[in-house]
Amino acid sequence: MNFSLILFSLPLFANSVLPKTIIKECYDGDTCTTFDNERIRLACIDTPELKGKNADPVAANKAKRFINDLIANEEVQIRRITKDKYDRTVAELFQNNINIQKLIVEKGYGQIYRKYSYQCEWTNNHQDKLL
Repeated sequence: MNFSLILFSLPLFANSVLPKTIIKECYDGDTCTTFDNERIRLACIDTPELKGKNADPVAANKAKRFINDLIANEEVQIRRITKDKYDRTVAELFQNNINIQKLIVEKGYGQIYRKYSYQCEWTNNHQDKLL
């Protein structure tokens, strides 16, 4: 068997080899900043907005509190995917082998962002939570 096929077949949750970073704070439920000032947009999900015409400040603050309580000032593993139009790193975050985005959706603080769901393998099993 080709070695590259073996690597490709490993689950994405073999994240012990992923780089680590420390989250300074999260602005809202899906945007965080590291202590290195890297701005991270959590991949594949969308949480309620704090401001703007579609704002839902109550739900947005609940999502913000949830993620900050979970990962602010904590080391996480990061799977960087791309950069978005605001020059934020689009990434999946993991803590203790738990996918943070998946947890946010499962706890009801956000939904899968259909347009970008292809970037995260776990979304295939959560089609009922698409935005």
